[in-house]
Amino acid sequence: MTGFSFACTGVRADRYAAGPTLVLRLRITASPGKRVHAMVLHCQIRVEPALRGYADSEAARLADLFGERSRWGSTLKPLQFAQVSLTVPAFTGETEADLAVPCTYDTDVAASRYFEALEDGEVPLLLLFSGTAFTGAAGFRVEPVPWDREATCRMPVAVWREMIEQHFPGAGWIRLSRDAMDALLGFRSRRALPSWEATVRALLEDAGAPPAAGRVPL
Repeated sequence: MTGFSFACTGVRADRYAAGPTLVLRLRITASPGKRVHAMVLHCQIRVEPALRGYADSEAARLADLFGERSRWGSTLKPLQFAQVSLTVPAFTGETEADLAVPCTYDTDVAASRYFEALEDGEVPLLLLFSGTAFTGAAGFRVEPVPWDREATCRMPVAVWREMIEQHFPGAGWIRLSRDAMDALLGFRSRRALPSWEATVRALLEDAGAPPAAGRVPL
């Protein structure tokens, strides 16, 4: 059996993608001298929140995910981020490839809420690999990529914010049910409000909500 190992050597935002996309640079190593004709690689990506520290302001924004900081010993569990696949072309010994990871700014998704709560530093990611490799010096041999292959990645929070800013500059995103959207549209029409932002601000003013506290901008 061919031995395989993986490492993540960097992460960046794809400036030319149609939607928010991260690109992880992978180094893939096979047994010395082994010819790999192709590899179909599957990668599950998880956030490992217990592997970094948090400022008090970050902890407050993470309360809906993990509860109060006093409970984090039992609630700070890994978060599912993405599952993506990649076809790696032929190589011998070692190669590098880009793994594109489409992202969402939907704040109903736990990983997105987690990223949005962070101010700076790095996000600890764990990459879990599986798949199929086609090997052999003469002809093809089909081999599985062992399920225990993994790699770590420290993604700068600045990279996530750069990616989101490319597609949603200076803005956020929220999803509403059809009933809530219809009610909001009716409120906007009755008040003759010029935008959705003005509509939400009017609702906040009617509710007596205090002005939003400042935070680190995107």
